[in-house]
Amino acid sequence: MKAVILAAGKGERLKPLTDTRPKHLLPIGGVPLLEWTLRGLAGAGVDEVLIVTHYMEEQIKDYFGDGSSLGLVIRYNKQKELKGTADAFRIAETFVAGDDFVGFYGDLFIQPASFRALLSAHREGNTTLCVVPMENLSQTGVVKLEGNRVIDIVEKPAPGEEPSKLANAGIYVFNHEIFGFIRGTGLSSRNEYEITDSLKALIDSGAIVKAVTLPEDDWLDLGLPWNLLEANARALQTMEPSVRGEIEDGAHILGQVKVSEGVRIRSGAYIEGPVFIGPGSDIGPNCYIRPSTSIGSNVRIGNACEIKNSLIMDNTHVSHLSYIGDSIIGEGCNLGAGTITANIRFDKKNVKVNVKGKRLDSGWRKLGAIIGDNVQTGINVNLLPGIKVGSGAWIGPGLTVYTDVQTREFLRAIKSTPKNQG
Repeated sequence: MKAVILAAGKGERLKPLTDTRPKHLLPIGGVPLLEWTLRGLAGAGVDEVLIVTHYMEEQIKDYFGDGSSLGLVIRYNKQKELKGTADAFRIAETFVAGDDFVGFYGDLFIQPASFRALLSAHREGNTTLCVVPMENLSQTGVVKLEGNRVIDIVEKPAPGEEPSKLANAGIYVFNHEIFGFIRGTGLSSRNEYEITDSLKALIDSGAIVKAVTLPEDDWLDLGLPWNLLEANARALQTMEPSVRGEIEDGAHILGQVKVSEGVRIRSGAYIEGPVFIGPGSDIGPNCYIRPSTSIGSNVRIGNACEIKNSLIMDNTHVSHLSYIGDSIIGEGCNLGAGTITANIRFDKKNVKVNVKGKRLDSGWRKLGAIIGDNVQTGINVNLLPGIKVGSGAWIGPGLTVYTDVQTREFLRAIKSTPKNQG
């Protein structure tokens, strides 16, 4: 079986984390997102994969190469212009060479069992897609079923007009006839060629399209920064614990913890799993690493720090007396002593985050900072809940930051007043 993965998008809603990498290489539980997908495909019997690339494609090619390390044959094809999902699948026609194939969006976090369930349910000559139960369906395609046969897909229905509570999960097994419908697909209201429009035309033609329902916890769309924290927590729950580094006397490791080669855990550290610590990192002394935390390679966590439910990427230094909670910290950052990421509002309402110029409710009561690569903070810097700090920014000592810091900005003074946090 072959698979086609769409990995061309820029990940605009994930900025500043995608300023310096494609979203498909963002780390989840110590492994790039796309690697989780490829492992799941290999375990389900897929042996050849085409990755459709565009944004920063060389990073994806350099990381995965020919796929041999994962037991796969991987090929690449660049989507020259980002003209939509149907256009991206179109360029895979030669690769699939008339066979049925798995096709899906590369920014999904999917449990391996979902691929096995999909392929087990698929029957040659049909099209099969996955659906997932969901309460908020206003921003997705909603699938209408008769039994397990798909009879319609309604894009972003108004509240109360949903034909079901099942969202299109963006995971398919197509047969070759889909390419004829792709060629007949026109531009959508977003000025793109959408694979869901191709699917609707296929359904309207009378073709058999079957649905497989996935458990809600087996699927996650990583479209927004806080989705990374949720995916990381799920990934860590599946991790096999192991300790390969140096653990000093007086350090405590509890539960599901993976300590990689070359790690040093100093005396007084208290690590409560699930936690991943990447190769060459140095933790402590006297630190508290709390559950659902992933620490990358060659990271230094200084004396008396607390890290909770966070992603800290490679080569970052968190100086002593700092608190990182419910936050994402990019690569190569240097956080000065006493840096605090506040993660809860005074009024206890959900934390809001600026995404593509809009103020979005994250749905999270506790959410800290989202920090790009190569950021530096001085001593005693406080970042309020939901703050984004652009890559390469510097924040001077002693500041409390109430609004987002732009890429490569040098912040010398307080930017605004707390009322802007509403």
